[in-house]
Amino acid sequence: MTSDASPACTQAYVWIWLPEAVTPVVAGVLTRQGKRLAFNYGRSYLARRDAIPLYAPELPLRAGEIPLLPGLSMPGCLRDASPDAWGRRVLLHRKLGQAGADASNEDLDELTCLLESGSDRIGALDFQSSPNQYQPRQVRKATLEELLTAAERVEQGIPLSPELALPLQHGTSVGGARPKALIHDGERQCIAKFSTRQDLFNVVKAEFIAMRLAALAGLDVAPVRLVTALGKDVLLVERFDRVRQEGRWRRRAMVSALTLQELDEMLAAYASYEKLAELIRHRFAQPAQTLRELFGRMVFNILCGNTDDHARNHAAFWDGQRLTLTPAYDLCPQSRTGGEATQAMLIHGGVRISQIDACLAAAPNFLLSREEAMDIVNLLTDVIEGKWETVCDEAGLNTVERRYFWRRQFLNPFAFVGAPAGMRGPETNAG
Repeated sequence: MTSDASPACTQAYVWIWLPEAVTPVVAGVLTRQGKRLAFNYGRSYLARRDAIPLYAPELPLRAGEIPLLPGLSMPGCLRDASPDAWGRRVLLHRKLGQAGADASNEDLDELTCLLESGSDRIGALDFQSSPNQYQPRQVRKATLEELLTAAERVEQGIPLSPELALPLQHGTSVGGARPKALIHDGERQCIAKFSTRQDLFNVVKAEFIAMRLAALAGLDVAPVRLVTALGKDVLLVERFDRVRQEGRWRRRAMVSALTLQELDEMLAAYASYEKLAELIRHRFAQPAQTLRELFGRMVFNILCGNTDDHARNHAAFWDGQRLTLTPAYDLCPQSRTGGEATQAMLIHGGVRISQIDACLAAAPNFLLSREEAMDIVNLLTDVIEGKWETVCDEAGLNTVERRYFWRRQFLNPFAFVGAPAGMRGPETNAG
């Protein structure tokens, strides 16, 4: 079913799956106030003994309208649950297919996006037009082939039949810009990622390789599998925000690093590993272990050529009291023709250059000595080199593809420029 949302809608009720719960309860209401969206908790929610803040300190448990943080047009923890580029494209495609020239971007204001995107969104929130009755926007299960066909038609601008439109709309609340959909894979829930017609190389296999190498290097990474549909590669990423419990699914609340750093989408360029490390030191469980993990991910992004490590590609679980880093996701090597590159998130100060030396300079922010940081870099480099052929075999990469990735995305020599003595760079004859 779909919501009765329209461009004129003025509010959306926020529902939450509380920790350990398998059914949601209404937490409050998000109301339009000019160009801003303001949130109020409901009295019934505040009266619950098990109520948790949707995210503190942004939305503390208290009565009345909660002021927005400076620079934000809506609470960041609620924006985290809204569709990103791909989801909005699918929603607009459906509207254009239904209304033709009468539809426009104005039909996709933030409240409409929240109320018309799929209910099975990332994290533990959903949005409804009713404060009393929860009605998930659910559809029949679609095959991977059907979802791939629907995604391709959206890319080509071909209107979708209702049989294809609704299953694809189910996954519109998943973040990111690339085509994807939600599927159930046996006893697991997965995000299916597809290639696009504009890809210059096999992006799906590149992400599989990066995710597998990161896992083999000891980083906490979402499990992945490569499958084929209609003769095309599809990456299945197992969801870590869903937990199977007595035949039902409970949801884990999450916030992005953008929300953690209290930044609006337009200010994402100011997000930094340095600030995230500071937050981990003060607000996360097991800070020392978490800082080491984050440092490893930052280094690995550089070593695998993932320059799309923006603040929405980092997240934390939130249980109402504490934060814990989620497994890594979206470790996707980007197109690269030369050496010099920069990361989406600042590494330290105003530095974002994709070099190991910058990471070593940031080591104290992660409570690491320079020697400990170098050991992590060397370990990750060794695993990428040592497991490269094995993982490429898993992905079914041919010789040309291996040569394309090696020392272009993976272990690009630019990453080691200025690195100190004792730093092991890549072998020149690998791949």
